[in-house]
Amino acid sequence: MISNGMTAVGRAMRSQSAPVTYGLIALCCLIFVIGPAAGLNPAYGTGDELLVAQHAYFRRWGVVPTELFGGAPREALTPATALFIHGSWLHLLGNMLFFYVFGAMTEERMGHVQFAFFYVGCGYLALLGYAAANAASQQSLVGASGAISAVLGAFLYLFPKARVTSLFPFLFFLPLRFPAWVVLPFWVTLQWLAAGRDTSGPGVAYLAHLVGFSLGFVYAWVRFGRATRVKAPTTAPEGENQP
Repeated sequence: MISNGMTAVGRAMRSQSAPVTYGLIALCCLIFVIGPAAGLNPAYGTGDELLVAQHAYFRRWGVVPTELFGGAPREALTPATALFIHGSWLHLLGNMLFFYVFGAMTEERMGHVQFAFFYVGCGYLALLGYAAANAASQQSLVGASGAISAVLGAFLYLFPKARVTSLFPFLFFLPLRFPAWVVLPFWVTLQWLAAGRDTSGPGVAYLAHLVGFSLGFVYAWVRFGRATRVKAPTTAPEGENQP
């Protein structure tokens, strides 16, 4: 899950049409609901039977670093399939909130087809980067956070002055409005600090967030250049091992 002590909420300037963003959100939600992690599909059973099904499901569709680099051709696909798998309701909703807020404007700026390849490509590389740094880990890695972090990175470059309403726990959750160039670098700093304390055990894959964010920012910088930055009036809500 992306959020780490900071969540943006409010109203965003969204595009009139963002079929890739909304389609990906719908797909992630559908896959989650019919899978074992949601606990809604009776086919996976209950209790210990459900836990076993969840473990097998994450290992089949998620990234397991030791298996990814073990030579099996099928494992090369897991950084792509893992983007659509989430470990819990909180994991899913947190990721989709961020994507809903920042994805539409980024998609509008990039174009639908380019945005789709950008999302999957950066997400794949973010999970691959995390797996490479933890090659001995046997923990399954699932979630869209690497790809969504890339969207945040691109958003920061394309819309640096867009204002984000943020809630900070240490300020008693008072809604404060800051431009994206303040909020998103602060978020990246939190990820960097957390990644320094990260282990190979279960938890949040902060390194995947950092890799994704960096890829997204660099891609937007190289692809669009300074002349194409857009001044956005106002943005929106912001939005295990899971990224």
